[in-house]
Amino acid sequence: MSLETLSKELTGLTDDKTKKMPPIESWDPPYCGEIDLHIKANGDWYFAGTIFKRLSLVKLFASVLLRDVGTDYDDYYLVTPVEKVKITVADAPFVLTQWAWQDHTETHMMVSTNVDDAFVLDQAHPLLVSKEGELYVNVRRNLQAKVHRNVYYQWVALAKEVQTAKGTELIFSSAGTDFSLGLIS
Repeated sequence: MSLETLSKELTGLTDDKTKKMPPIESWDPPYCGEIDLHIKANGDWYFAGTIFKRLSLVKLFASVLLRDVGTDYDDYYLVTPVEKVKITVADAPFVLTQWAWQDHTETHMMVSTNVDDAFVLDQAHPLLVSKEGELYVNVRRNLQAKVHRNVYYQWVALAKEVQTAKGTELIFSSAGTDFSLGLIS
């Protein structure tokens, strides 16, 4: 399995203008083994030890990324209509790198990832806090983006200390939903 073969299989399956994702949930290709593709914790994609230099190629592969969540593991696959190959993901496949208020009333926070997925932080795209205190956002298809440190610090500055049943939490709101950055005491 080569990167070139995968690229050819995916050509024409995505529409970059409308950002329509291919229907990988409806595909049932055979498992074809592993490929030497790694997504590092900082969001960089590597094939055979070499970093991807073209964002368009990263976006293409990200559009067919599938996460299989098990009891003790998370496996990631690239899925095409004819094959399914396992890849390695160090942490989360994406990094949440930017945010901005969508309106002047500061009620809807628009966020985006390193592969240009953009969406409103809301119930469908919640903020999750891991056991270790790391922040993630559900992007799509059960795939998560780790919140970049710069974004985290900006959110800390706008959050308010709120006393909850858990203790004092840093909380901010978007799209009518409260999001916790975690406990501070």
